[in-house]
Amino acid sequence: MEMNGMQRVTKTVALGVTLALVAVAAACGSSGSSSSSGSGGGGSSNSKVLVGAGSTFVAPLVQSWAGAYVKTPAAVTVTYGAIGSGGGIDQITARTVDFGASDAPMTPDQATACKSCLQIPWALGGVSIEYNVKGVPNNLKLTGPVLADIYLGNISSWNDPAIAKLNPGVSLPSTHITPIYRSDGSGTSFVLTDYLSAVSPDWASKVGASTQPTFPTGTGAEHSSGVIAAMQATDGAITYSEVSYVAADHLNAALIANAAGNYESPTEKAILAAAAVGTTRPDGTIKLVNPPASASDAYPLSSYTYVIVPETSPKASVLKAFLNYAVGPTGQAFGPPAYPALPTAVATSAKTLIAKIHS
Repeated sequence: MEMNGMQRVTKTVALGVTLALVAVAAACGSSGSSSSSGSGGGGSSNSKVLVGAGSTFVAPLVQSWAGAYVKTPAAVTVTYGAIGSGGGIDQITARTVDFGASDAPMTPDQATACKSCLQIPWALGGVSIEYNVKGVPNNLKLTGPVLADIYLGNISSWNDPAIAKLNPGVSLPSTHITPIYRSDGSGTSFVLTDYLSAVSPDWASKVGASTQPTFPTGTGAEHSSGVIAAMQATDGAITYSEVSYVAADHLNAALIANAAGNYESPTEKAILAAAAVGTTRPDGTIKLVNPPASASDAYPLSSYTYVIVPETSPKASVLKAFLNYAVGPTGQAFGPPAYPALPTAVATSAKTLIAKIHS
């Protein structure tokens, strides 16, 4: 089966994380500064180079943007290290990059430490639940509470009655369930645990929502490519990642019950249905997980992902131009179906925030 452009980019990201980290480290080193002052700038000193780091969730899309943007009249090279959302926040706070990226909003303490950083929605997507169980077909049905119990260790075999009840007619083996989770600071983990906290009081009280939660059971791996590789190597494993990996690696993925009781996959339509009823947090970021039952077609593990930039940057004009490209029609056209285009109102809000960046 021939891969489309986004699938090829996902493969490239999965195979090239180490190279990206080396490139970011080299670019950061050329700046000669790791200042965390509000007026500082990071990344390369070259005005024709932008350096970013963070979310693996958005990495395939950023790589698509970068490949196209360097060929525009702007001729700016964008280097991005998919090091996880936590790393992206750390890097932009230290001003060792020009922009960070995170699927999780900054905590109040992180926002204070980042000193006048803007959180700008620049992509929309979904977190997929993948599994590798010999003999079990694609599109197994799961609910949020069952998924929480799997990651809590309360459900430990694939033929557990709670799973069997949701999948009549499916022959489920007694294979042990091995939950695979992100061991690094991850916005994808935040989306998962934010959702589980919303649907499982047990999860909310014992674990909660975090970019680096303490998972009660399972095996950890770094980055999305790491958890996917670990899952593929383990019969009985279950994990989570951005949806682009499902098509790129031909993975089995679960259908997840939403609040209306409908089982959805992270299709473009289902993610946009969640976006249509998103709620704005006090910090201006938008919560999409576990949308209300009125959004009957919504995928419950949908999320915006954010670019984090300082209001004051020595590369303000170059940075603004790239970000406007990313959230504009040309940039957003690279995303579907894995990354549906931003709703018009959100794209307009993003451009308003981008306009605040100055030198």
